[in-house]
Amino acid sequence: MRRSIVALVGLVAAQSLGAQQTVDLLVRGGTVVDGTGSAARTADIGIKGDRIVFVGDAATSKTTGTRTIDATGFIVAPGFIDPHSHTAGDLSSATQSRRANVAYLMQGVTTVISNNDGGGSVDIGQTLAAWTKQGIGTNGALFIGHGSVRGKVMGAAGALPTAAQLAAMRAIVVKAMDEGAIGMSTGLYYAPGSFSKTDEVIMLAKIVAQKGGIYDTHMRDESSYTIGLIGSVHETVRIAREAKIPVHISHIKALGVDVWGKADSVIRIVRAARAAGLDVTANQYPYTASGTGVSAALLPRWVEEGGNEAMRKRLVDPELHDQIVTEMTNNMRRRGGAASLLMTSTRVPGILGKNLDQIAKERNADPIITAIDIILKGGSSVASFNMNENDIRTFMVQDWVATGSDGSDGHPRKYGTFPKLLHQYVYTDHVLTIEQAIRRSSAMPAAMLRIKDRGLIANGMFADLIVFDPKTVTDRSTYREPELLATGMKFVLVNGTVAIDDGKFSGAMAGRALKR
Repeated sequence: MRRSIVALVGLVAAQSLGAQQTVDLLVRGGTVVDGTGSAARTADIGIKGDRIVFVGDAATSKTTGTRTIDATGFIVAPGFIDPHSHTAGDLSSATQSRRANVAYLMQGVTTVISNNDGGGSVDIGQTLAAWTKQGIGTNGALFIGHGSVRGKVMGAAGALPTAAQLAAMRAIVVKAMDEGAIGMSTGLYYAPGSFSKTDEVIMLAKIVAQKGGIYDTHMRDESSYTIGLIGSVHETVRIAREAKIPVHISHIKALGVDVWGKADSVIRIVRAARAAGLDVTANQYPYTASGTGVSAALLPRWVEEGGNEAMRKRLVDPELHDQIVTEMTNNMRRRGGAASLLMTSTRVPGILGKNLDQIAKERNADPIITAIDIILKGGSSVASFNMNENDIRTFMVQDWVATGSDGSDGHPRKYGTFPKLLHQYVYTDHVLTIEQAIRRSSAMPAAMLRIKDRGLIANGMFADLIVFDPKTVTDRSTYREPELLATGMKFVLVNGTVAIDDGKFSGAMAGRALKR
């Protein structure tokens, strides 16, 4: 009998020992918001290598960690995925501090998408290979930009492409998709993409669809410049339908006084398209100011046709002067007037941090003449205060709208988008629940962009995780000081490696170049 008892005790001990596991990193005691939209819960998370291997009660399962992070009182969520970031230049930089992408890590962003708005390099394979070789701080993926493709084949010409030019564009898109692009982006508002007809876009989008990619668009008009906001949404839906491709509307908005209050009309069109079986989604940043160049904001597109030299000649042509000034004046009105255009990044001396109205008064000059002078001297990025808060909130609560920074230099959104969403729209104004905000920043963009094994906290997923303090998470960047890092992120993990450690950058370059 004694031997039997001893044997039984030994068996139980062996089974208990067998149930134990040691993980590389154990995140204990946090409030887990897993990205699905399900209610937050207390749970522990175990990580081995670059994957999540355990979600549950570590004590009950006898799970221990080589390193343990105490997340008690903090939110634990999937790393955020930014579908519209303009970070390719940073990730491709020769400077490691830029490639680290700390501005995004401190927001909880672990994956960024670039080459939006139809721009960026067409050499997708070369860019992704460079990221892998040099090391990057966040994961990164790329679109192939339609404007760049068109520009490579046709320059800044406003003409329709010939059959040979279309074939050349097709070849570039095929190559880019084969090299790992996740889809094609357009900037139909910007030259040279603005010169393209819808049929051209559909033709190229069909190739992307056949390769399993998506179509991302800065629509032709978010205001009343050309075909109008509503006309642009209809054009986008047409592309989705005829190309049979998932469509993602970037930075969805109603830009300018002419279209304020039209968010509901846009939503009705998108809902109807989705009800008809089309995959139409969007992203949004939580700011009332957009960001662009002063030339893009004010110049008629015909002035830009043919490139920079042609533009400069038109701007100083006395025969075109009155027409250009008239059209620019109307464009300035759309954006709320000269006082609504703040210079945020420029090489022109004496204008940074001032609005166009201030600069014009200092020069005792007309605002449009002042703007033309700025453009001729090299231009400037501007924060354009042209959106209505009610429209922002109306778009924000739609279950097909994700969060994206559209992060450009000189605008606070590059450093503050995601913490601002949490601080202002979750914890202060209660527009979204924490579960909704996390889902819109993680699982939703992962699904929209077809990014596999990221965006959720679950066994087998890549260990892109964030741990933040709900009491202190906030943006600090402003239009006057746009490069102030956000606060509140305690720990950020990229592929299982701690990149933000107790609120500070660890130096880790753990990001990966992601391919479709």
